[in-house]
Amino acid sequence: MHLHTNTTETHPMRKIYILIIAAICIIAACSRSTTSYNKALEEIESMMPVNADSALTLLDAMDLSDIDVDSIRAKLIYLKAYGHMKRNRSMIADSLIYFAHDYYRGRDIVKDVRSGMASAWYRFWVGDTPGAIAMLDSLVSLYGVPDSVMVETLRARVLLGASEYHGQPLIPLAKRLYALENDSLRKMEAKYMLLAGYEYAGETDSALLLIDELIDYARINNWDNKDFIFELERTQLLTEADRNAESDDMITDIFRKAGPENGAADYLHFQYAINALNTGDLNNASRHLAVGDSIALTLRKEDDAYYRSYSNLLHAMIDFKRNGRLRLTHINGLNNRQSERFNRMKASQWESERGALQQESRALAHKAESRQKTVFILIIGIVALLVAAGAGWIIMVRRQREREMEERIEALLKMVEEYKSAPDPKESIVQDSSALRSAMLRQLGIIKMVAETPTEQNREMLRRISSLNGETNGELVDWNNVFDIIDSLYSGFYRKLHERYGDALTLKEEQIIVLMVAGFSTKEISVITGQTTSTIYVRKSSIRKKLGVPEKEDIIAFLRNQESK
Repeated sequence: MHLHTNTTETHPMRKIYILIIAAICIIAACSRSTTSYNKALEEIESMMPVNADSALTLLDAMDLSDIDVDSIRAKLIYLKAYGHMKRNRSMIADSLIYFAHDYYRGRDIVKDVRSGMASAWYRFWVGDTPGAIAMLDSLVSLYGVPDSVMVETLRARVLLGASEYHGQPLIPLAKRLYALENDSLRKMEAKYMLLAGYEYAGETDSALLLIDELIDYARINNWDNKDFIFELERTQLLTEADRNAESDDMITDIFRKAGPENGAADYLHFQYAINALNTGDLNNASRHLAVGDSIALTLRKEDDAYYRSYSNLLHAMIDFKRNGRLRLTHINGLNNRQSERFNRMKASQWESERGALQQESRALAHKAESRQKTVFILIIGIVALLVAAGAGWIIMVRRQREREMEERIEALLKMVEEYKSAPDPKESIVQDSSALRSAMLRQLGIIKMVAETPTEQNREMLRRISSLNGETNGELVDWNNVFDIIDSLYSGFYRKLHERYGDALTLKEEQIIVLMVAGFSTKEISVITGQTTSTIYVRKSSIRKKLGVPEKEDIIAFLRNQESK
């Protein structure tokens, strides 16, 4: 007789393996590897020149606190700051750009220069314009920088220098930028910056030559309305060159071509007033200034602060020329306009800072939410792993026990088969009583083993063994055989029990008693007799009443005492 392993037990193990793998995948999904971050940043970097807005959106979705590798941190910080600079966005929140610049210095010349540019622009945003210019000056003096990168740096330096009214220092930088630019339009923009350098340096003749070239280029190439702007600037240069009459003629020509209500009419009348004041014609200066003020009020409405900052100064100068004294109202007006302009600039900066703080707050909230989700997923993963490990351990222990039991059953089956093939025990009892007792103990051991682990396979095996000597009538065992075994092992216990109490006890109650004397537990008795444990307890109570066993006395001990009397 051969026992077959129950292959259905392997299916739970497969489920456990799947659960473990799923848990590992969940945990792995919670953290991105350095390689994946680096690859994502490389893709964003390639996107930046063509679609900076989308690149910045992707960068904002990344959490710097999740990255602990300096190279990846530096790249993320650098790309964010560089993108903000390219899109002319607030850089208040880009204070970590210093870390990126320090990291790339001496490692990557391109990122060194570009992160330096972003660092300079951050200084400008926080009000440190001299520091920003000094940083850009150090960058434009570097060697080995690709022209495409140096052009970007020179543009930023020249633009910032022009906004600060730099003169002589701006000229060589603008010339260098002009030489490096490849696009014709970009060259004209560089030439315009050179024009500003000449103007602020007092080299008016050179500036006039450049402005004529710019006017011609704008007319020939239909460069928006730049020719009008350049002509307006030429009137100012002529005034600077003390060529007031030529400036007036040019203003008149502009009015003739653009009409009296053009977009710069207030500034043109203001220029008329300056020319008149330079020639001593105070009445004409006052008249043109009054016209300019009226046009500015209508044309620019509440946005006339910039114009008024110049107009009030000119009013004060005209009054001083006429009366030989300064009027406080004009000085107050000039100061108020400058204060208003400063306040607007500060308000704009505060708004940018507030926007940056709001963005940072949203990022922190998103980060907190993301961390909560990550922790939740990690907890689920850990719990799943623990459950899987516990279930796997239980199944392994169970299968180990079943394997041990199967080995024991197989050995016992072999012993029983040997016993059954031996001569009739009754004939050989005198010759080999010890062998008979051993065989009976083994049979009883098989029954107890099945009671301990009542699987369907074990039940079927017990039925087969029990049917070797007779019919079981649907029971797990041949009870007649069991009674014989009990009598043989326990000095005729069943025979004596039946003779003395057979009329009082039922067959089921006798079965319970003989199993109790053999050391079977209540649960094991319920398995062998096919009854529930509750029924066994009820029958035990019935046995006590029928035999007169005291409540606290053991039934078997009571029967042995009765037997010895």
